[in-house]
Amino acid sequence: MSLNQILLIGRAGTDPEMRYTPSGTPVTNFRLAVSNSRRDSNGEWTEDTEWFTVTAWERQAESVNQYLAKGRRVFVDGRLSTRQYTSNSGEARTSLEVRAFKVVFLDAPGGESTGAGVPPEAQSYSAGSAAPQGSQAPADNNPSEDVEELPW
Repeated sequence: MSLNQILLIGRAGTDPEMRYTPSGTPVTNFRLAVSNSRRDSNGEWTEDTEWFTVTAWERQAESVNQYLAKGRRVFVDGRLSTRQYTSNSGEARTSLEVRAFKVVFLDAPGGESTGAGVPPEAQSYSAGSAAPQGSQAPADNNPSEDVEELPW
């Protein structure tokens, strides 16, 4: 048995870009910034950020394109892959890419936490579902709090 699953909570670093395959299937990509706050050796808080390219397909792609915008918080459940490529300047680079199975919008259109202002169909959408779901992902953890169990 094998498993390749990644759970991410972060902020959209770009507005989603939707396109269609030659057969007409919608595909949406966006960049996701996932930050981790930690104390360095001097006791100062530092923040490390990892960037992911997220791809959503079919109805999920349409939902992401409609409801997600740059800067909004989002939870992504998907499959991780890496891609090697050469940049325009000739440097070898690696890209972390996620094929989203589930996307949950954590911010309302005004930027506040999910709740009022976000239509139920915009809160969550799983790949392969007939209709969007209303469940929500866990909120960001505060690095100063001790977490005894994972909320999912």
